[in-house]
Amino acid sequence: MEYINFLSNAIIPIIITLIVVYAIIEKVKVFDSFIEGAKEGANIVVGLFPTLIGLFIAIGALRSSGIINFLVNMLSPITNWIGIPKEIMPLALLRPISRECFYCNWNRHNATIWCR
Repeated sequence: MEYINFLSNAIIPIIITLIVVYAIIEKVKVFDSFIEGAKEGANIVVGLFPTLIGLFIAIGALRSSGIINFLVNMLSPITNWIGIPKEIMPLALLRPISRECFYCNWNRHNATIWCR
C-alpha cells in the first residue's frame, strides 16, 4: 500500500520530468512549446465557453420548469422494466443533447470533424 501511495504522489513529477528530458534530447524549446499549447487551449476555452453557459442555462430551465421530472415519470414504467434506476434518468436524457452541442461548437473550430 505504501508503494501505491508513493507512486500516486510521484507519477505527475515523473511524467513532467520525462517530457522535459525528451524535449531536451530532441532539442525542442520546451517553454515556447508550452506557451503555444497554452494559447491554443485558451482559444478553445473561449470558443466553448458560450456553449457551456447556454447548456447550463438550458438545463437549469428544464429542471426548474419540471419538464425533466415529467419525462422521468413518464418513462419510469419502461425504465423500471428494463432495470434502469430512476435517479440516473435526468443524466440519460440530457447527455445526448449536451454532447451534440459540444461537438457542434467544437466543429466550428476544427474543420476535420463535422456536425450532423
